[in-house]
Formats: sequence, structure tokens, C-alpha cells
Amino acid sequence: MAATLTKPAAEAPDPRPVKVDVDVSHRYGTLPVHDGLKFTVRENEFLCLCGPSGCGKTTLLDILAGLLEPTGGRVLVHGEPVNPKRHNISFVFQEPSTLPWLSVRDNVAVGLRIKKRSADDVRSTVDDILGVVNLRGYENYYPHQISGGMKQRVAIARAFATDADVILMDEPFVSLDQPTRERMQAEVLSIWARKKGTVIFVTHNLEEAVFLGDRAIILSAKPARILADVRILLPRPRNTLSPEFTRLRAQFANLLNAAVPAGTGG
Repeated sequence: MAATLTKPAAEAPDPRPVKVDVDVSHRYGTLPVHDGLKFTVRENEFLCLCGPSGCGKTTLLDILAGLLEPTGGRVLVHGEPVNPKRHNISFVFQEPSTLPWLSVRDNVAVGLRIKKRSADDVRSTVDDILGVVNLRGYENYYPHQISGGMKQRVAIARAFATDADVILMDEPFVSLDQPTRERMQAEVLSIWARKKGTVIFVTHNLEEAVFLGDRAIILSAKPARILADVRILLPRPRNTLSPEFTRLRAQFANLLNAAVPAGTGG
């Protein structure tokens, strides 16, 4: 029997305007990767995309960024076909993407300077965001002088600094130990609450999705289909040990377990 997701009896509609409109299918040659993925993302929404390993989550981010054209369908940002030359799209990768020849301050400032923001604006924005991610005092350090977790903070600060149309995050904490991961999750929520932004966050960690997301989309194994699209109405800050939290995480896990074919290890 297929797993089902228990939803609240009544749910008020989300009043925020649509920022991203997705309707895509994709294949590599004869291999289907995505099968009719259709969803929207609203202004300043934090959406988590969850699915088993190998279901095409990173490929979907490339499509959302306009770096890869889907074999079917389209992605709209502000009602226009996504175009990385026109739209301001920030990407945070699994591995920290700092520039080794630049200091922490200059790494965070890269996007602002590309956009030709004034020196005063760059300085005040960078100072503010470094405080949010707890990097004050490290402004003049270089990437080789700081830890992996701190490098990822730099990458996240840079992504939020430019007021991007969309911030895409591809399992940015996957290589971190659990205590560092939990601190980084809290810091991402802090910077998102402060700066706002439309975030699409890929993870295979269901607890992370329930902790971070306004909403979660659960994908099946390849070819990926949407198993569930759920608004997460738990109050913030969220208690990972609360009955409501653990119940929702278990429902997501049941969906995934029912959808992953036996023997795939997904």
C-alpha cells in the first residue's frame, strides 16, 4: 500500500506572490531523469527539495539556474524564462566555493562589486552580513586560514549579500559534522530572516528539511516525480524533538521508503 501524508484539515493560502514557476521534464539521451515536475516558489519562501540519492536534485538546480535547458517544459522567474544573464541567481554548492586569492571580506563582496554597488554600500552590507554569520574578526583571513565550516559561511554570506532573485543551495552542509551542521542551519535561518530571499534548498536529510523549510517537496527515485508538496506550518524556532516535528519527519520518511525500489540503496 502506498504511503500517504496526513495534512491539516484547513490551510490558509499563502499570500506571497509567485517568484519561480517550474514545469519541466528532462532526460539524458534515453534515460528519463525528471517526469513532469510542476511547482511554484513564492517570494521569500524557503523551499526544501528532498529525494533519494541519484534522483536528479542537482540536475534540477542546474535547470532552475538556467545553466541547463530541460528537454521539456520551462522555468519562469518573475514570469520570464530564466536567464542567468538577466536574473540574479546565487548558488551555494556542496563544497565551499571561496576564491583562494581573496580575503573573507573580499569573497563576500565579489557579487556586490560586480553589480557596481558603491564602496559605502559594499562596506556596510558586508559588515552586516559577516556579523550574522559570526565571521567578524575574520574579515582579513584567507580561505586557507579558516575551517571548512567557515568557508561555507563565506559562501552563504556571499549568496545572500546581493539580494538575489533566487538562492539555490545544493546540500551545502552534507560534508559537515553534526554539531557544525546544526549551527549552520541556525545561521542560514538567521540570515534568511534578516535579509529575506527566495531559497530553494536541496537535501536528502529529512530532519534538515523539516527544520529549515516553509515547504518541502518530496521527490521519488528516478525518474523523479513529486510525491508530496507540503507546507510546514510548525512555529519557529523549531524543536526537533517535538511530537509534531518527529511525526512530520516520519511521514516524509514513509513516503520515500515506499517510493524507492527495493535494492537501490537510495
